Amino acid sequence: MFARAVVPFANHLLAADDWGRARLAPFAGKSASLRLGGRELLRVAIDEDGLLQQDASTASATVRIELPADTPARLLGDRSALFSAATIAGSADLAQTLGLVFGNLRWDVEDDLSHLVGDVVARRGLQLAGRVARWHWQGANKLASAVTEYLTEEVGEIASRREVARFCDQVDGVRDDLARLEKRLARLESSRAKA
Repeated sequence: MFARAVVPFANHLLAADDWGRARLAPFAGKSASLRLGGRELLRVAIDEDGLLQQDASTASATVRIELPADTPARLLGDRSALFSAATIAGSADLAQTLGLVFGNLRWDVEDDLSHLVGDVVARRGLQLAGRVARWHWQGANKLASAVTEYLTEEVGEIASRREVARFCDQVDGVRDDLARLEKRLARLESSRAKA
């Protein structure tokens, strides 16, 4: 099911960018497998035009890309850490070309939408969607900040940074006092032994 949605969309993006198809065309007949947590999500073969086709063969893929199991969470956060955590086996040239092509493909949503509803409506609709998305993102960030502040400042269950620093200073003070006391006791014992 994942491949049924991804392959046509990837081919739609490739159809709009000649350079991407030109980079992939020399790898015609080669295949790539994308795995997540040990399960194969997607297996594609490259055709002569540089487009992708679903590959149902059981032969080993030319390149295998294994993503870590926590990929969905990483997609929300640090995407660069996701790609550095991926493991690649097989053809390094093909893997590098796939990374280059799909790392630089851009979807012109406005152009696609304009074919359905017209240029003006597409432009205004995307501007509105962008403002709504930013508003939601800002709201989520403010909520996360408020929850963090509540948990650290209001509830008292989680110590604030100031409290942790103060506690560490107190522990250091007790340690120093104990060291001075041990030295005094050692001097007293040595003076008793001499007497």
